[in-house]
Amino acid sequence: MSTTTAPEIPAQRTGTGGPARGRTATVRRRGERSPLARALSHGTLAVASLVALFPVIWLVYLSLGPDKDDYLHPGEIAGKATFANYSEVLAHTNFFEWMRSTLVISLGTTVLGVLFAATTGYAVSRMRFPGYRPLMWTLLLTQAFPIAVLIVPMYEIFSELGLIDTYQGVILVNCTTIVPYCTWLMKGYFDTVPIDIDEAGRIDGLSPFGTFWRLILPLAKPGIAVAAFYSFITAFAEVPFASTFLLDDSKYTFAVGLQSFVSEHDAQWNLMAATAVLIAIPVTAFFYLVQKHLVTGLTAGGTKG
Repeated sequence: MSTTTAPEIPAQRTGTGGPARGRTATVRRRGERSPLARALSHGTLAVASLVALFPVIWLVYLSLGPDKDDYLHPGEIAGKATFANYSEVLAHTNFFEWMRSTLVISLGTTVLGVLFAATTGYAVSRMRFPGYRPLMWTLLLTQAFPIAVLIVPMYEIFSELGLIDTYQGVILVNCTTIVPYCTWLMKGYFDTVPIDIDEAGRIDGLSPFGTFWRLILPLAKPGIAVAAFYSFITAFAEVPFASTFLLDDSKYTFAVGLQSFVSEHDAQWNLMAATAVLIAIPVTAFFYLVQKHLVTGLTAGGTKG
């Protein structure tokens, strides 16, 4: 008859070599922060969020005041808050005409600007043609000129072309400021796409444009989303070009239409606040559509793959 012996369990030892005394030492994992550090981090983020949201909340609050001078006595708005300002804006102003003009100009600028920026950025990233470096520096140099300097010659050119007081004219003039920045943005993103993909496309018999359209462009969706968002927001909020090149008040954009609430002797701040809140809705919707690509697109162009 055989007997079995239970395996001997080694005694637990402490860090100094002695046996554990029934007391478990608290060991913080690598990268884990202390409760105090987490509390400070969360508190800082909460304060930063309040600072960012306060202007928006304050604007919505002022839009509920029925009188144009309620902004001077904000404490009294809570007792007489009303949505009458929104009804006034929607029913008795050119709000919907402004919305149509703004969307036409913003979307047109976005499509045309991203198309030019993507093709130019890809060409500079992949092709070494004579003058490709001066081209990029020239695009960057155009950003150094203030808009006030550019308006006069552009107005002369567009007047000769018959593009004053047209959506096409404002779209083209917006592209002059949007394309240079977006070209640098897209060029930085295309630099992160391995060139082996281009070589594989050429082996499969694709032309340079076919490689760009069928292989590179689908991989560049995050970068395109960032360029599109920048183009849309810039055209949406642009004032100097729109107020100069658009003469008919029914063609005004939102940014120019807001000026109609300010006259020489008076300003209807309650209606302006209500209009500003309504204006923010399309931008928020557009941001929601592209937000999943924004972080990836903004960080991908920072390193070269």
